[in-house]
Parts: sequence; C-alpha cells; structure tokens
Amino acid sequence: MMEKDTIIALATPAGSGAIAVLRLSGAEAIAIAAEKFQAASGNLLSECPGHTVHLGTINKGGRILDQVLATVFRSPRSYTGEDVVEISCHGSIYIQREILNLFLDSGCRMAKPGEFTLRAFINGKMDLSQAEAVADLIASENKASHQIALQQMRGGYSTEIARLREELLNFASLITLELDFSGEDVEFADRGAFYELLDRLGELLKDLIDSFALGNVLKKGIPVAIAGAPNVGKSTLLNALLKEERAIVSEIAGTTRDAIEDEIVLEGIGFRFIDTAGIRETSDQVEHIGIQKTFEKMETARVIIYMVDGSRTDPAHFASWKAETDTLRERHPDKPIIHLINKTDQLGDQARKQLAEAFPNALGISARTGEGLEQLQAALLGLVNRGLLENNDPVVSNSRHYQALVKAQEAIGNVREGMESDVPSDLVSVDINEALHHLGEITGQISTDDLLGNIFSNFCIGK
Repeated sequence: MMEKDTIIALATPAGSGAIAVLRLSGAEAIAIAAEKFQAASGNLLSECPGHTVHLGTINKGGRILDQVLATVFRSPRSYTGEDVVEISCHGSIYIQREILNLFLDSGCRMAKPGEFTLRAFINGKMDLSQAEAVADLIASENKASHQIALQQMRGGYSTEIARLREELLNFASLITLELDFSGEDVEFADRGAFYELLDRLGELLKDLIDSFALGNVLKKGIPVAIAGAPNVGKSTLLNALLKEERAIVSEIAGTTRDAIEDEIVLEGIGFRFIDTAGIRETSDQVEHIGIQKTFEKMETARVIIYMVDGSRTDPAHFASWKAETDTLRERHPDKPIIHLINKTDQLGDQARKQLAEAFPNALGISARTGEGLEQLQAALLGLVNRGLLENNDPVVSNSRHYQALVKAQEAIGNVREGMESDVPSDLVSVDINEALHHLGEITGQISTDDLLGNIFSNFCIGK
C-alpha cells in the first residue's frame, strides 16, 4: 500500500474520443515526462513551476507521436500530494497506447485501481470517507446522489467526527492519567465537560444513523414495485413513466412473467421501478414462478404501487379490492403503499364518483393517456424526506460508515452508563477506546491494508 514508484494510467474513459488524458504520479513523474516531452517554448519541463500547462510534442526515438498539452503539478500541491504530470493528447486509441507504452518503458508502472486516490489518502490530502466519496461522485447518476457524494468529498460529517474524536481522545488520555494516581483520589478529567461531549457525540451519531435510511436509497435509487392483478395496466404504467416501450403490453393476461426494472429521475431523485407479474391463481408453472418473484420484489421494495382496473366497478370487484388492500397492509404495515385506480379514461362521471367514495385515498390515472401521472409522481416525491438535502445537512450513504457509526453509538452509550454507575475508570477507558476505534474507522485514522485494499479496488484504474 505504501509503494512510492511512479505510476501511470489513462484518466479518461477507454476508447477513442476528442482527447485523452494520461496521468503520472510519483517522485520521478516530472523527470520521466520531461525526457519524452519537447515544449514548443523550448523550456525544460523539469524546470517548469507547478500548476502550469505547456504545449509541445511527445517524441519516441526522434519520431513525433503527438502534439500534446503537459500540465505540471508539484508536490505537495497536487491531487496525490506527489509530483504529477497530466498529458492531454488526441483521443486515438493508437496514440493513447503508444504514449502509455513509451512511459512504461521509461520507468513508470501501471497504476492499480484507485491508486491515485489511495496515495492522496496516505499523503493526507483527504481522509478515508472523502476518498470513498470520490468513487461515489464518479458513479452518481442523479442530482441527489451527486449532492450527497460532493458534500462528503468536501468534508461532510467526517470533519465533525474527527474533531469530536480528538476531544474524546483528550479525555481518554486524562482518564488514563488518573489511573496512575488512583491511590490519591484525584480527577484530571472534568466530568461535566465530559458529559457535555458525550451529549454532542450522541446527538451527532443519532442524526447520522437516522440519515442512512434516506442516503442509502438515494444513492442506489428508491425501489418501487408496481403490483396488482393481471391486465390492470402495470406494464403500460411502466412504459408511460419511462416514456418508452420497455415492457410488453398485451390484452392476454399473464404476459409479464418476470420482473422488469428501469430507473427514472424525478426532481433529482432516482426511482427504480419494478414491473412485476400479475398476482392471481394459476396452474402455469412459469407464471407461478413469476408471481413468487412479485412477492419477493414487494418485500425488498421501499414503496409499493398497487394497481386495480377502474373499468370494473361492480360491487363484487369493490369487495375484492378492499380485501386485497387489507391484506397488503397486513403484509407491509410499515411500507408506503400508493393505490392506483387505472383506466379512468374509460369511466363516466358517475363511475368516477363511485370510485372516489369507495377508495378516497386512491389516485385515479390512465396509464394509456397519461392522465394522473403528474399526481403519481408528486405522491412518490412526497414520500421522500428531502429536508436533509435541501438544508444541505450531512447524509450517510455508505454502509461501512453506517456500521461503524452504530458500533460507536453503542460504545458511547456504554461509556455514559459506566460513568453514571461509577464504574472504575479503567473499564470506562476500555469503552472510550472502543468508540475511538469505530470513529477512526470512518475517517481512516484507524485502518488496515485489507480494508484499504477492499475500498480502493472498487475504483477505476485512472482514479
């Protein structure tokens, strides 16, 4: 993890394009680049100041490979904290390969996945949570996930955690010092200030843990299962929401045999819609498997849209719908369920009134014409607590951070309980060290090579 040789990788996506960027980082990065780069100004790259860009050519054995721009960043004022050179060349795959091989032959080696960011972490340019946010920022596909990643990359909650951890560490040192004077009955740590710190830490941990429920789904897209009997219009609704023919639509009942998923973005928030097989009794083996998957998807979904056919308004179907609604509530008591009455374009005013009276909390729509889709989208957005995002409050979206926060909260609770029960200081100190450990795991103040390897192996190679 602490290799100091000079690394190189393509920093732009693989394939041809207008330009490509190759990044070198390490103690010899500028010297190696200077050997192969001839500036149009005649200046030597090795003598150029940092944060400067130079036009010139990359040469191989007296042959010009390409006209490029070379950008110089000198340590420690670079992304990695080391000397860095970025070569912007034309995006031909041939040119990229030739320049890359040229520098590999000149003493560079290929960077491993995430190695540039790993070096930035090791050299103190960012903490571990900020480094992880770099990958999240690259992977962000909507406004919400982008906002969460950007906030975390700029410090987010890790700065506050690091500060409170430092205060807790100071108290731990004072309590340890008291143990050396245990026979003299002295206190170096101000208990009142210590309780106040525990209150602040406990409040921050609770807020961050509570935010994970929002942050995790926003990062991945909120899963929404579209369920109901066959032929009520589930696939038509999915197509209408996506504005494309994603699912097969047919008057034949049971057309959808497997779950179909796709995502749309509503006001910056991703929703992952899952069109499921129609629920009914069937002897068809394949359809039966699809129906079982429907129930599985409803279990894992965060929101359920349950559709019924509004064109069938006889009393028997009313009774059936109400029974289905009750069953759904019993199975998913804590899950938001949006009830949709589809095919309202086929109803007269009297029938619409009957449905509104029978199902006052349901939304009437026509998946075929698009009537009512805006109200459905508004209902979905209304289920998302966007206050944290709008107020730019810290939001946790990383599962590793969440687990560390929960363990730190438990340790802080043990510290308070021990203090209030007059537990000996040496035992309280154990719980404090446990809290310090888990807080340090978030920022990287406590880390292992295995942990770092696991995190950075998920990065793209050029980052």
